[in-house]
Amino acid sequence: MLKVGLTGGIGAGKTTVANIFGAMGVPVYFADIEAKKLMSSHPKLMEEITSVFGEDAYTNGNLNRAFIAEKVFKNKALLHKLNTIVHPYTIEHGKEWMRNQSAPYAIKEAALIFESGIQGEFDTIIGVFSPHALRVQRTMKRDGIGYDQVMERLQNQIDEEIKIKLCDEVVINDEQKMLIPQVLALHEKFLQSSK
Repeated sequence: MLKVGLTGGIGAGKTTVANIFGAMGVPVYFADIEAKKLMSSHPKLMEEITSVFGEDAYTNGNLNRAFIAEKVFKNKALLHKLNTIVHPYTIEHGKEWMRNQSAPYAIKEAALIFESGIQGEFDTIIGVFSPHALRVQRTMKRDGIGYDQVMERLQNQIDEEIKIKLCDEVVINDEQKMLIPQVLALHEKFLQSSK
């Protein structure tokens, strides 16, 4: 089975592209969604997060995402600490998920493939590219946050131009070039490669 990574900067449209693959029956693992589930369900992980952020990290057993976001996006050291705690659990969970797939290929969608050093897990990596201004606009609208908050988050990711050069395949999501034909072409290529 072909193992495919799918990445891109904040607001690039990774989820949209992943959902197109998913609609064609391709198994897709959404790292961010799974990380959030693990942060509110895995006792050891919850204990580690509480030890760093205190009791306010959880409300009625659920991760206090607003509290955590407020802390980490203004403090790179705390963000690094959170990632150091959460990534090993999510990475292991993703590997286990990938081992259980039987399709010709499966996709792991994750923003921080290169930043967390897991690129070696994949046979190929797709990068979703969008222009900077469009990414900022989408993120502000999607997350209901201001420009400065988006910029804080962008500072914690590899520069988009560098990230895309590291990828094997690129999907352009600039609202000019159609997405579905690009995804269909990759789908056919991956089906051929997996034979």
